[in-house]
Parts: sequence; structure tokens; C-alpha cells
Amino acid sequence: MTSPLSGNRSNLIENAVVRDEASRKSKLLDKAFAMAFKGLVYAQIWEDPVADMAAMEITPDSRIITIASGGCNALSYLTADPAGITVVDLNTAHIALNNLKHAAVRHLSHAEVRRFIAEADRAENVALYREKLAPHLDEATRRYWEGRDLVGRRRIGAFTRGVYRHGLLGGFIGAAHVIAKLHKVNPAEILDAASMEEQRRIFDERFAPVFERRFVRWLAKHPASLFGLGIPPAQYDALAGGQSMADVLRGRLEKLACHFPVNDNYFAWQAFSRGYGKGTEAPLPPYLQEANLPLVRDRLDRLDLRHANFTHVLAAADNASYDRYVLLDAQDWMTDAQLTELWTEITRTAKPGARVLFRTAAEPSLLPGRVPDAILDRWDYRVEQSQTATLADRSSIYGGVHLYVFKG
Repeated sequence: MTSPLSGNRSNLIENAVVRDEASRKSKLLDKAFAMAFKGLVYAQIWEDPVADMAAMEITPDSRIITIASGGCNALSYLTADPAGITVVDLNTAHIALNNLKHAAVRHLSHAEVRRFIAEADRAENVALYREKLAPHLDEATRRYWEGRDLVGRRRIGAFTRGVYRHGLLGGFIGAAHVIAKLHKVNPAEILDAASMEEQRRIFDERFAPVFERRFVRWLAKHPASLFGLGIPPAQYDALAGGQSMADVLRGRLEKLACHFPVNDNYFAWQAFSRGYGKGTEAPLPPYLQEANLPLVRDRLDRLDLRHANFTHVLAAADNASYDRYVLLDAQDWMTDAQLTELWTEITRTAKPGARVLFRTAAEPSLLPGRVPDAILDRWDYRVEQSQTATLADRSSIYGGVHLYVFKG
């Protein structure tokens, strides 16, 4: 199920990002990020759904509420057979992308889904959109995809040029590739590694030295340079954690490059080749895998997509109406007051045993000392399971993955 993109919601993102108590300079940075974030940020979500599903322990009775982002994870959660998933996002472009992916799953064969979403770079994808997808989309979603981008191209054309090269994150990865090639490094070479030992050698010899370059270290010092990762200014200091940002980024890339086999990590393919692999054995998100597509299609009506603020959706929900919450890294944006409002509603709407999963740029949980003890005391922080989920997250962007379980 989807809701139309209607009403004046242009200030949703700015209200969530701009800090009232910040300095004038910080507010200007916040507003710049909010402006950038109104367009497409993530063509693919960068949180690992396999790690999420293991931590959430989804059951047929589970009612999940999650942030949409690029839409991949909510679709992948359907493979675990939950009762329902409420999918929420502030970003109009992300809502339009989710709607488009839902239509593709519902109306295309697996070969067409692979061509349109996984490869996403074939000239015939525009005709596929017009003939098989557009007739099933609401007016606002069609208007988005048939509208024009900043350089005058119709947005749907991104699916003929490699949609994963588009959006803020796609641009950031593209810029990183340019910097690597200026230093005579081809990022895709690591994808040919025959073993994790070879991955380690390539990273140490080829990638790691780039982060010692003066220009790279200077560039990483500026919060605006990380807008492409979807990291707002408020999250920059938490991500750095007192270290040089270049060193932090090197550490995160090292995990991506060295801690998981590249032949089983589609995040590595996105980072190092700017798209999914083309071979039949190339790794894909669960919802795009051929064996899973019929299951996802059959359960698609369990998704309820909403263009709204996550906390506001909870505020309108009944008591004890959800038992799985996926917050991505949204809390890193929030003030103490916003965190308290969010967790007040999570606690009110949570069933006994409910699980909350979220990520942070820094390693520790950000909740202690910022959310009142009267609320947090009703939740059990699962240290070992959080550490397991952090280690298992193949996207490797975040410092910590955190799991809280409701005591009731």
C-alpha cells in the first residue's frame, strides 16, 4: 500500500535537521544539508538487511515500522514474513523511488526487475517504465520520475545510465573514484580478489596510502564534504569521535574492503564499481534474488508507505501497536528534546518484547544521558547482540549497530 505524495511538506526535512540552538554558521551548514537532502540521496539503502533481520528476530506476528531510505530493506524484510511494515520517510524523492520499486516488484518478471533495478543502465528501461510501470503509479510519483533534474534530463533516464551513480551518495562515490584514479588507483580492482587475504593486500598497498595525501586529509576536515554520505553537520563530530576524519573514513573503508568476501557483499560492489555486479552469481539484496521475488511480490500489500515524520506517525498510532522499530541513523540528527519525544512514542506504542534497532556514526549508543532514565529503564540494551550486529553489517559505514528490547 502507498500513500500519494500530496500536501505541502517541503519543510519536513529542514525541521528535522536545522538545530535551533546552533550557531549561525552551524545553522547555515544545516540548511545547506537540508537543501541537498531534498533530492535523491540513496538509490540503495546502506544498512545491511541480513544483519537487521538476524537482530530483529522477525516473526509472522511482527509489525515493523522503519525509515524508507532507498527502499531495499523494507522489501527485503518481507522475506522474513512479518505481518506488516510501515515505511516512513521525509524525502519526496525517496518516496517516489520506493513507489517505483514496489511497482517493479509487482508488475515485472524477475528478468525485467533485474534489468530495471539491479542493472539499471539499459536504454530500453525507459520503454519498460512507460509500458509496464507508469500506468500503475500515482500522479505525484509519475510527476517526479517524468520531471527534469537540475541539468534538464528526465529523472527516469537515470535508470538508463546507472541509477546508483545518481543521488548524493552516488555523486560522493563518483567523486571518491575520481580522487582514487588521480592517485593511480582503480577501486574496482579489489573486486577481482580471489581471497580475503588478497583483498587485504590490495587495500593496504593501494587504498590506504590515499588517505595520507594532504588534499584528502584537508577535504575530510570539512563537514560539507560528507553531505554525499547523508551525514548532516550535527553528525560530523560524532562520526569523528575525536579522531582525524580521514582516519575514520579509512577505517570504515577497511572494514568494507577486508572484513567480508567481496563475492558475497553487494555493498562492496556498489562502493568499488558504482553498481551491482552483472554476473548471475553477483551478490544482490534479498528482495532482488530470484528465489525471493515471488515471496516479496505476494507480501507487497503488507507495506504501508508514508511521506511523514517518523515520530508523528508513532504519535498517531495506538498503544502497543508495533514490536519492531528500525531507525537507521536518524537519531544522530536529533536534539535531546527530539530524542525524548521519539522514545516517549516508541515506548507508548511498543508491545512487550519489542525490539528497536538503530545505527550511530560513533561506536557507542547515543541514548544514555540524553533520554530520561524513566524511559530508558523500561528498555534492555543488548550489548552482545549489538556487537554481533555491528560486526555483521556489511555496509561498514557505521560505528555501531544497537539493539534495545522492551521490558514492558
